[in-house]
Amino acid sequence: MSTPQNDGRMEGWLYRIRSNRFGLQFSRKRYFVLDGHLLKSFKSVPSSSNEDPLRSAVVDSCIRVTDNGRESINRKVFFIFTLYNTSNHSDQLKLGASRPEEAARWIQSFQEASLKRAPDLGDIPVACSKRRWQSFRLGGSSRKSRSNSLDWTLFSSTNLDPMTSDVVAPSPWIIFGCQNGLRLFKEAKDRDSHGKKWDDHPAIMAVGVVDGTSEAIFRTLMSLGPSRSEWDFCFFKGSVVEHLDGHTDIIHKQLYSDWLPWGMKRRDLLLRRYWRREDDGTYVILYHSVFHKKCPPQRGYVRACLKSGGYVISPVNKGKQSVVKHMLAIDWKFWKSYLKTSAARSITIQMLGRVAALRELYRARKGNCSSSDCSSGELTRRVRLPLKEGDNNFNIQTQTESEKTYADTDGEVDQTQSEHASLVSLNDADDEFFDVPEPSDCDDSENGWTPDCNHKKLQESRHPKLSTAASFVKRLHDLAVQKRGYVDLQEMIREESVPCSYGSTLPKDPTCTVLSSWMEADPSTFLIRGKNYLEDRLKVKAKGTLMQMVGADWLRSDKREDDLGGRPGSIVQKYATQGRPEFFFIVNIQVPGSTTYNLALYYMMSAPIEDSPLLESFVKGDDAFRNSRFKLIPYISKGSWIVKQSVGKKACLIGQALEINYFRGKNYLELGVDIGSSTVARGVVSLVLGYLNNLVIEMAFLVQGNTREELPEYLLGTCRLNHLDASKSVSLKP
Repeated sequence: MSTPQNDGRMEGWLYRIRSNRFGLQFSRKRYFVLDGHLLKSFKSVPSSSNEDPLRSAVVDSCIRVTDNGRESINRKVFFIFTLYNTSNHSDQLKLGASRPEEAARWIQSFQEASLKRAPDLGDIPVACSKRRWQSFRLGGSSRKSRSNSLDWTLFSSTNLDPMTSDVVAPSPWIIFGCQNGLRLFKEAKDRDSHGKKWDDHPAIMAVGVVDGTSEAIFRTLMSLGPSRSEWDFCFFKGSVVEHLDGHTDIIHKQLYSDWLPWGMKRRDLLLRRYWRREDDGTYVILYHSVFHKKCPPQRGYVRACLKSGGYVISPVNKGKQSVVKHMLAIDWKFWKSYLKTSAARSITIQMLGRVAALRELYRARKGNCSSSDCSSGELTRRVRLPLKEGDNNFNIQTQTESEKTYADTDGEVDQTQSEHASLVSLNDADDEFFDVPEPSDCDDSENGWTPDCNHKKLQESRHPKLSTAASFVKRLHDLAVQKRGYVDLQEMIREESVPCSYGSTLPKDPTCTVLSSWMEADPSTFLIRGKNYLEDRLKVKAKGTLMQMVGADWLRSDKREDDLGGRPGSIVQKYATQGRPEFFFIVNIQVPGSTTYNLALYYMMSAPIEDSPLLESFVKGDDAFRNSRFKLIPYISKGSWIVKQSVGKKACLIGQALEINYFRGKNYLELGVDIGSSTVARGVVSLVLGYLNNLVIEMAFLVQGNTREELPEYLLGTCRLNHLDASKSVSLKP
């Protein structure tokens, strides 16, 4: 177990993840201590604070941490995160925890350490260490940049902001009943003025309280092993078809027919599954139907289409209980049209009753998760056997993951010091040669899956085996995930490249009726810190914005497009050449891939930035300060539940989650937000892109206020993007 302490010290067992000369990953168990900015590694629990570590490194403002999600290494499931140097991605350290909560605590500790001021390295006794990580070098940033740094984590959002919505918006859900102790809701759009009519495939949600921790329930829901039959009365068997990344995979579920109406054939589902953990311990699991060439329709089954669905598991009662929300919008593929409205709704409601079964499972176990429930249970290997002569190969799945994964892992943490001493101490080349692990259970073959139930095949890029954070981030840029209704961004017919007038490629529409347009959003929709926030923790509606939105770009290119504000012909340079005093603030959101998409938002203020001290500090400050303060509040005002749940409505310090490249000009500051630097962000954005032309997206930007002098906060600007269309993006000349 990892133990955070009041003095900022964090320590516990972690696994160092490396690759041997054959490209196969292996793990080494080490005891890590993070004391201030100094990270130390030991073979066993140190007997005293003066004990020399095996290796050590300094975590400063140039060190970042990224969440890589779940990964199976040598038949053990780890929750992986990577430390890397923003100035050199090859300078990295990949670590794994046996539990998601452990990983989350370490990630938060590293983030806080990197944001605090680094002390004088000359006073730290690092030289006494026997070794340092060769790939994670001492001193990630220059002394010059550190000398001007302050402790920007004072009153940080991580420590103060509760996990509540930062958007004022009506609930889209209306209660229509209660069954088996579960409240049942439907989306408001599915109800007419009298509440008597339903959609053909309505979105329905069941809500209940389960006597278990959010982490334990998450692991139970993620399991596709035999233990699932203890609560999921719909489930027959399932497997992972393809592992895309640590947060996303393709799964196949076959359902029992016993609970279906008489005469109805068995159903199966082929789903893209995405998960993430929120800062407050809430777990989100999202599903939607896809098509994959490795898992065609099965004989004896009718493949249903899950339009959107998933779980939200939120801790309550000091984490002892959890509120579980389970939502489904599913087309059961009835062949008789008159059965659709009545039967589909009743079957969906019956399937949502699994939350009650989950509740009773944990009630029977008094909230304790057994080893069988903690097993991931879904990592399987497909063995191809010929069905008969002349037939195509048929996939027969065999279980390869031990049901004792987490029990075995946790058991290792409790071993005595003498047992730890037998672990291999060095990760050198000789050690790697004799530590060749068995092949991973994850299917790393070529991504052949494409959007949805209509089985229209789209070409996908290969998902490679990754050994470092640098290659992980770099190669993920070429991974495109598609879904039904997704615009095929990689194979779209491209228009002729046209000359670009930066700042005006996306039209403005104050009526918000023109497709692929923008306008400013209502500032009062967003909640910001009030004047007395440090005492009462209350947020208030924003009354206005400091800047005016004056333009937007929707661009595509074969490479990342940086520093748009400094390009000739841009709206920024037009003002600069005229010697005008206006200052521009540009947010350039970059979505990498085979084709890179840039959404650039231009804001302008006429008053001198000196009149706004917090903004002046942001513009003239260093990157560490900027990363700790720049905040985005997202809101999907129109769109499906799965997208709304994926994006959320909570303010986010972008610089702590994504890499931001800053470009400072005479009359502007541009922020290049690299979505490709985070797997979590890529998962969210890939989902949003699939529904893009059906969404209305609202955003607000601000600099976080942490001290009395900086409060109340104010919005820099807002925007409202109406049904963006990838085909209408402007192609830039190479």
